[in-house]
Amino acid sequence: MTGATATQAARLLAAAARRRRLRVDPMGAALTALTLVAALAFFFPLYWALVTTVKPEVEVVRPGLRLWPETFTLEACAFVLTNSRILVWYLNSVVTSVAVTLLVILSSLLAGYALSQIAFPGRRLLYGMILASFIVPISALIVNHFLLVHRLGLLDSWAGIVLPQLIHPVVIIVYKQFFDAIPKEYREAAVVDGAGHFQLLFRIFLPMTTSVTAALAIITLISAWNNFLWPFLAQNSQEMMNVTVGITQVREAYGIRYARETASAVIAGLPMVMLNLVFQRQITRAIVLSGGIKA
Repeated sequence: MTGATATQAARLLAAAARRRRLRVDPMGAALTALTLVAALAFFFPLYWALVTTVKPEVEVVRPGLRLWPETFTLEACAFVLTNSRILVWYLNSVVTSVAVTLLVILSSLLAGYALSQIAFPGRRLLYGMILASFIVPISALIVNHFLLVHRLGLLDSWAGIVLPQLIHPVVIIVYKQFFDAIPKEYREAAVVDGAGHFQLLFRIFLPMTTSVTAALAIITLISAWNNFLWPFLAQNSQEMMNVTVGITQVREAYGIRYARETASAVIAGLPMVMLNLVFQRQITRAIVLSGGIKA
């Protein structure tokens, strides 16, 4: 009797679980559908760019909407690679983006440590100025940057591209907050052993923030690679153009060729797309860190 009762109870529980699985939550279904529509809306321009890249020019300008190419061809990509300076533009983007990333991370690391662990006159005032810098958009400083770089004779050079992009207060603040959260016992023990500030920073604090450093470096690299306004103003010759600026010259060089222009844009953005796919977790972490800043 007890065994039969247990079997019946198990069947009732299984039936109830099936009913719960089959029950549709209207609000959840609506949110899922809305999310799917939003995802498709964001993805469609990327899909259209890829499809346009593998179409012949005749098919691109043909009237009507065709979501799938009738003829696949890589002629546009091959033409851009062989008849433009896109490889030189790639090199310029790699050099300037990597330089910006390394200098931003190093300078922000030092500044964050100093603001967090070193007591010096004016520390609170300096930190307040860094926080207040969020009020001023970088684009508002473009004219000052241009005049300063021009007077230094650094226009149309890698240094002229890199230096104005080193203003990243959010990286300094993130580092400071993480250094503030490290227990003081680590610092005290290292000081007793005779460690100086550089030893404390690079042997104690930095290893504890490796994941944070990786996340900030990736997001800084993407920002430097995608930057257009300042490189556009600071570069004159095609030999010094970054890839984001160089692809704007495709129309002037080839006339209106939609497949070729789209192919140049796809080739220019491909490294950052791959970087986003590979380091998606670190990028999300960097966005969360920058969004959770506390004064």
